[in-house]
Amino acid sequence: MIKALIFDFDGLIVDTESPAYQAFCKIYGEYGRELPLELYARCVGTSFDAFNPYTHLAGLLGQEGDPERIRQQVDVCYRDLLKDVQPRPGVISYLQEARKLGLRVCIASSSYYNWIEPYLDRFNLHGYFDFINTADLVKKVKPDPELYLLSLQKLEVRPEEAVSFEDSLNGFNAAKSAGVRTVIVPNEMTATFKFEGYDLIIPDMEAMPLNELIRRLERQKRVEESE
Repeated sequence: MIKALIFDFDGLIVDTESPAYQAFCKIYGEYGRELPLELYARCVGTSFDAFNPYTHLAGLLGQEGDPERIRQQVDVCYRDLLKDVQPRPGVISYLQEARKLGLRVCIASSSYYNWIEPYLDRFNLHGYFDFINTADLVKKVKPDPELYLLSLQKLEVRPEEAVSFEDSLNGFNAAKSAGVRTVIVPNEMTATFKFEGYDLIIPDMEAMPLNELIRRLERQKRVEESE
């Protein structure tokens, strides 16, 4: 039986990821360079340790490259793109339904809390989550499973009793490594990513009510156990 839901944040609850890529592409373009999505994808859902688009552009520019100036330019563009951002379709309905169903709910995000918290305030989301697990609390972020293992521990559930909601390959791999069932909800940018081995994929949370999604996952589990 499913007892808990574990949500990613960036790109999943609020799509801050597509605007980030758009901002980088704009600044790269101003310098006459391109940022292929397959390259940028390495840092989506994880930290810039996997791929740093600021230092990458600086390296492409050679002596003219200044990572700090690039960072400032991207930041201005990014913040402008984020002004009108809203929770993704169906997110609030899922959170409300989870409460009605008595499910425990948490966030497992590779971002830091000081990035997430203003959005939780802005959209009045704090009350929906039992725990908010972020990069501040772990040694390694996704694709390492540490955030998921911490979430399972706090939620007091076994991996098979939880469902993850992810939009990125790094998040998906973290959930799978922790043994948690995976629902992929790609956003505008990650829709082209090649996800393999997930339990379910939906275009957004309006596409399927939460109770139906849970029934489908539990049916799949019973079929797997009977084979």
